[in-house]
Amino acid sequence: MTTVVIGAGIIGTAIAHDLQKRGRQVVLLDRDAPGRGASFGNMASIAVTEFMPSSRPSIWRQIPGWMLDPEGPVRVRPSYMPKLVPWFLRFIAASRPSKLRALEAQGAALCSRALADTVELLRETGLADQLSEQGCLSLYTDEAEFRADHEHIEILKRFGFAHEVIGGPEVRALEPALSDKIGMAVRFPDNRSMKDPYKLVLALADRFVAMGGRVEEGSVVGFARSDKIDAVKLADGREIAADEVVICAGAFSGRLSTLLGEPIPLETERGYHTQIMAPGIEIKHSIIWPARAFMVTPTAGGIRVGGTVEMAGLDAAPDYRRAKVTVRRAQTATPGLQCAKFTEWMGHRPALPDTVPILSASAKTKGVFYATGHGHLGLTYAATTARLMGELITGTKPALDLYPYRVNRF
Repeated sequence: MTTVVIGAGIIGTAIAHDLQKRGRQVVLLDRDAPGRGASFGNMASIAVTEFMPSSRPSIWRQIPGWMLDPEGPVRVRPSYMPKLVPWFLRFIAASRPSKLRALEAQGAALCSRALADTVELLRETGLADQLSEQGCLSLYTDEAEFRADHEHIEILKRFGFAHEVIGGPEVRALEPALSDKIGMAVRFPDNRSMKDPYKLVLALADRFVAMGGRVEEGSVVGFARSDKIDAVKLADGREIAADEVVICAGAFSGRLSTLLGEPIPLETERGYHTQIMAPGIEIKHSIIWPARAFMVTPTAGGIRVGGTVEMAGLDAAPDYRRAKVTVRRAQTATPGLQCAKFTEWMGHRPALPDTVPILSASAKTKGVFYATGHGHLGLTYAATTARLMGELITGTKPALDLYPYRVNRF
């Protein structure tokens, strides 16, 4: 039984590894080498507390103001706005109170497993030392700013996710590089970070190949089907025979599903980071500041700064002014941060309007499966997604009811 996994980011590579381990003969296919897409530049965080739907009214009511601010946390390029309307209408539809409660529970169900599954995958692959022991600090200047984030904290309390409120002096004892403007913080002990998420993908791909898997490069332009999937067609004329196909190509998955007559309302939230190799400071925890919409993570031998969203589609050129905004904001939290020996990067995060990923068999083509739409939580969900998809594809009852994550729920 040959399974072709399309997409060699952290999600696809983890699924290919899991399926090869379960006895499938797997081909891992991507138009580039493993890990060169969004997995190359993610914020290296196992962010188990960040599952809240983006469609919360407290978020979308701020979007018009953000869009008028050229340095706001969300930016929609004017030329792309008409194409975004159908997606945005679904986004608003996902903001009904009853719908939000269901989406919160679906995200929490995945995140409650994420750290343990990640630890197990790293242990199994000999990469346990790649996960930090420190958690994440969410920063606030004062009590008023903390109260403005109360919705997040209340959701974490409801689902039992670990967190601890700490005062400014204790925050600076944990991270001396932080500004004295920080009056308090919430510590999330289970929000760990990876030493280098790109190297994790490479290590998983190497282990997959050592187990007998095969990696191929090529651009998918179509599929051969009868009453089931038969082959994947590539731009160079090749065909790869397939008994099963798993589409997990991140933000590009929608283009592939459309080729199968099964369109998915998938958008790209273009994310930017700045990787600083001579930052002039040292931090141990990852840091977020909700009011300033940025994140800082010690990873890849330096400090990575990110946290902005741009809606402009898959083909527009990067606008690296977005990366510079987050660095300036990070310097308000860490005044000693220097932007020296740095690189800037842009990648595509696959965004569904209800924030919950698709983990599903196709509703139209036998032998086709989808694992996409993980948004900002691709690294967080990767090990759990691999386990659940491995169970689904091989006919084992998944450890989690996957009905809420079905492809035809929209």
